[in-house]
Amino acid sequence: MRVHGDIDRSGGTTQDGRPPLSWAEARAAARDIGRRCGPGARLREPLAAAAGGVLAEDLRARVAAPSYDAAAMDGYAVAGRGPWTVRGRVLAGRPHEIELAPGQAVEIATGARVPEGAGSVLPYEWAERDGDVLRGAVEPGRHVRRKGEETAAGSRVLPAGTVVTPAVLGLAASLAHDDLPVHRPRVRAVVSGDELISAGVPAPGAVRDAIGPMLAGLVASGGGVLAGARNVRDGFETMVSALADAADASVVVVCGASSAGPADHLRGALAELGASVLVDGVRCRPGHPQLLAFLGTEQEPGPVVVGLPGNPNAALVAVLTLLLPLLRGMTGRPDRDPGRLVEGLLTGHVSAHERDTRLVAVRVEGDRVVPVGHDRPAALRGAALADALAVLPPGWRGPEAELLWLPG
Repeated sequence: MRVHGDIDRSGGTTQDGRPPLSWAEARAAARDIGRRCGPGARLREPLAAAAGGVLAEDLRARVAAPSYDAAAMDGYAVAGRGPWTVRGRVLAGRPHEIELAPGQAVEIATGARVPEGAGSVLPYEWAERDGDVLRGAVEPGRHVRRKGEETAAGSRVLPAGTVVTPAVLGLAASLAHDDLPVHRPRVRAVVSGDELISAGVPAPGAVRDAIGPMLAGLVASGGGVLAGARNVRDGFETMVSALADAADASVVVVCGASSAGPADHLRGALAELGASVLVDGVRCRPGHPQLLAFLGTEQEPGPVVVGLPGNPNAALVAVLTLLLPLLRGMTGRPDRDPGRLVEGLLTGHVSAHERDTRLVAVRVEGDRVVPVGHDRPAALRGAALADALAVLPPGWRGPEAELLWLPG
């Protein structure tokens, strides 16, 4: 991606005279505007697509759980006191009309519907069977899951605002839901650069777009959905048009136009559209030419515009600094993995920058944190090898370091 666009402005001032924000301040600003913007569009999505969204309304049980009296163990459903006469067999998923009188039993599989009249299930390992005569010690009501004992039909099981995890999907399916109403920020990407190609081997002077292919997974890790990506050539009018066309999104990510080079038109386009700039440069390495702005008003901000540097690794750091905290703020997620800061012991020869936060690609090996190298602004090799980025604030002397886990 573009190298000439990543001019070091981290020690100076922004175009309106303000100093760049610290890394922590920039992340806080992104979370704050995310909370103010809210959770994004309401969608009704099939269960297979709903993961990562946020419930737009309370989840209620369409059926009881269990929906019938079910055996909790393989064994025998028994009625009354033993010994019992075994009348047959009941398997899970097989309908039956068996009713048991006292002194009767049926062999039963886990999950099968317990016959009317049965009070308990006697597990195989506690049972003694001789032909059709069954004996054993049984506790009344034991090993039977009664209808609705876990969840009553119609009851509220999860509140609106819950993040849809794999466990939530399984719960929803068990309660007879086929789809879910979710909030999910819609993100549109604008990838800028005359030099970019999206396929094949680049000719001299051209480079492959490495940022665009990362975006869908990164956006999903924050709870958003990449609703479209547009490659545009460098140009002021082109950038203004691309931003205006993406106004239906919650977030617009602009790749490769956030610095101050002759081909970087994002700031001018935002000024033309009357945007409010919240972050213009971040004191971090790599990734200092980052930008966060919003269209709309203070009362109804949006869409939010995130400007990423043109170098791929610098862009990844900017995503972790601004885009993911923004999306988590929108969806009410805590700032946790990926993006969870924990402590580790950093080994190897690394040093802090005098004024900027350094983010160093590392692997975690037990209680040791080992730099992997290959993490210059234009190189993604280090990030591809790494588990996390070690966060080294100005003046850091180690060996303890906070870790920012990379999305997997």
